Amino acid sequence: MQFEVRALTADNRLQTLLIEAADVPDARKTVEAQRLKVVSLKVRSSLRGQSKRGVFSLVMFSQELLALLEAGLNLVEALEGLIEKENSPVSRAVMETLINRIREGSRLSDAVAMQPEYFPALFIGIVRAAERTSDLPQALSRYIDYQTRLDTVRSKIISATIYPAVLFTVAGLVTLFLMTYVVPKFAAVYKGSGREMSFMSALLMSWGELLGQHTTLVAIVVVSLVATTVWYVRRNSRQGRWAQLAKRIPGIGERARILELSRLYLTLGMLLEGGITIVMAMEMVESSVSAETRLKLARARAEVSNGEPASFAFELHDLTTPIALRMLRVGERSGQLGVMLTRSAQFYEGESARWIERFSKVFEPVLMAFIGILIGGIVVLLYMPIFDLAGSLQ
Repeated sequence: MQFEVRALTADNRLQTLLIEAADVPDARKTVEAQRLKVVSLKVRSSLRGQSKRGVFSLVMFSQELLALLEAGLNLVEALEGLIEKENSPVSRAVMETLINRIREGSRLSDAVAMQPEYFPALFIGIVRAAERTSDLPQALSRYIDYQTRLDTVRSKIISATIYPAVLFTVAGLVTLFLMTYVVPKFAAVYKGSGREMSFMSALLMSWGELLGQHTTLVAIVVVSLVATTVWYVRRNSRQGRWAQLAKRIPGIGERARILELSRLYLTLGMLLEGGITIVMAMEMVESSVSAETRLKLARARAEVSNGEPASFAFELHDLTTPIALRMLRVGERSGQLGVMLTRSAQFYEGESARWIERFSKVFEPVLMAFIGILIGGIVVLLYMPIFDLAGSLQ
């Protein structure tokens, strides 16, 4: 669920944050991890926040702002140009708020931090780091590349699940139609013939008659199951539990863990390349990982704060793979830890993409074969008594 939090910064400035958390203590812990003091905390409708984000595209805003900055415009001129061409009322309001804050003397990082429902903590962090190096275009370019790569991985996962989901839905509807309409019709005909049927055919007819007599109840149960599934999916999506659930599935758990680590490496690499310290970067990333990984990351951060190398802390708390660990050690020796984290993410992104493709090529035929056997078995059992009758006549 989402929480709207009002908190004080170290210099006693009031900020309003919108964060994702499982419950109130978790939300408070997330805010305090950012070195903020909670003033008030209340539950906010997640759907409302998501719809607003859907109207305002942060990636598109970053791309357009980057293009104008690289063309030689200053920040205020670039924002004025974006406001003039914008037709969406929400996007226009967001940018007008930004430019008003900047004209009042606020830095861009402070201006975006005052609209956390549109600008996530990672974006705020890289903008704040870019202000120290006066290299905002480079920071925007890093964020665009980061978000584009995350979206690419996400789209591959979604594409791999759409076709099996459609197949499963169609098979369920066909099976339901056969069992509630077709099988009861055959059962009535076979009862009038007075002939005995095989055990499996008789069992199918019994189930068909039962479902045919309670079609309304079956429809209510199916609708309830669909509604429960939708609720469960949305609930776990809001609370970020899919990574934890996927890790428990045999054969998929390790791949889900590697995907999450890949995202962690990519985020940390982007922040480190942007000039943010390793401890602060780990602190900023904690809110974007699962609860289990968040706990491990917090412990690893404590180790790094005590002077231990990042590679040692990550290995100690199971946040590495053999290849990533070697890259981390190389990065520490060469002073390019951010680059090595990004390369680790690239390596595992490619490996995961190939695994998803292979899994789809194997799983889809298996699912089609299962559906064919299920529906074909029902049809064969329906016609078995007819075949027996034809054989006896011969």
